Parts: sequence; structure tokens; C-alpha cells
Amino acid sequence: MRNERRVLVVDDESQLADLFATWLSSEWTTETAYDGSAALETLDDSFDVVLLDRRMPGQSGDEVLERIRENGYDCRVIMVTAVDPDFDIIEMGFDDYLVKPVSKDELLELVESVANRSAYQSAVQDYYALVSKKALLESEKEESEVADNEEYQELCSRIDDLEGRLDETVTEFSTHDDFVGAFEDI
Repeated sequence: MRNERRVLVVDDESQLADLFATWLSSEWTTETAYDGSAALETLDDSFDVVLLDRRMPGQSGDEVLERIRENGYDCRVIMVTAVDPDFDIIEMGFDDYLVKPVSKDELLELVESVANRSAYQSAVQDYYALVSKKALLESEKEESEVADNEEYQELCSRIDDLEGRLDETVTEFSTHDDFVGAFEDI
């Protein structure tokens, strides 16, 4: 399991991309790309979050976002752009949207929030898979069989642990948007 948290900052304004990467570098391993093509060449499944400018020469951020989703990368995408949102964003596959100029605190908070939502989604999926296994065993085995089985006891322990962590995470969600965002992809 990978402990390193990675973010790719994509912006044709190299100084701005470098600034965002510097802001994030205390908590994240960062890489930068200064156009859409470079972003797609750099991107792989090791990235947790992509900060993506919409208006870039060559491939636009919208086109890069489409390729990210078409290629099935398991990362969160935050559009960080000077383009004011319009109704076209409804069908776009990003996770959040920031309009420039952006403060350091605003950027750090949003990246952390989006990453936490992603971790929560994964934990919820794991939880339901384990609960499903437990229910199946309970429906197919005698009560005495499951009560004495070490693997079953371990399964119950894992479920209890995950349940506790999920409860803690829910209490950490600071806004309605955090809570809603956690369930978008489930």
C-alpha cells in the first residue's frame, strides 16, 4: 500500500504551477506539467489529485479532463482556473472547482478535502464488501460454525475497525459539500 500522497499541478503559467506545487510540497509529493500533453504523459495511477487549468494552448484543461476520465485514472481532479463556471460544468467529470486567484490556505484546504472524500469512498466500498461477506457466511453456515471460526472473528474485527474509522471521518467533514462529495461516486 502506498503512503506517499501525490498531486500533479497542470497550468501553462509555469510560475503559477510552480507556486501551487511549492504550497503543496509540505504535505504532498508534487509534480508539474505546463501543458495538456505533458500532463497526460506524466499522469499515471500513482497520483491522488490533479490540479488542472481549463484554458491552455494546445490541449485545453477540458480535453485533458476528458482523457483522464476516459483512461480510467483513479485520481481526483480540481479545476483551478480563471474561467468563471457556466452551465457547461454540469457534465464535466471534475471533483471540485476553484476560480483564480486562489489563496494558499484555500488551495491546501480544498486539496485535503477532496483527498479525504476519496479515501472515505474507498473505505465505504471496503466496508460494504466485508459486511456482504459476513452476511453471506451467516446465511450459509450454522451459528456455532461462525462463532468458533478464527477467520470469521477477524472479519468481524475488521468490520468494527472500519466502522469506527468511517464514523470518525464523517464527523470530520466540515461542510455539506464535503459530505455530498464523499458519496458522489459510490
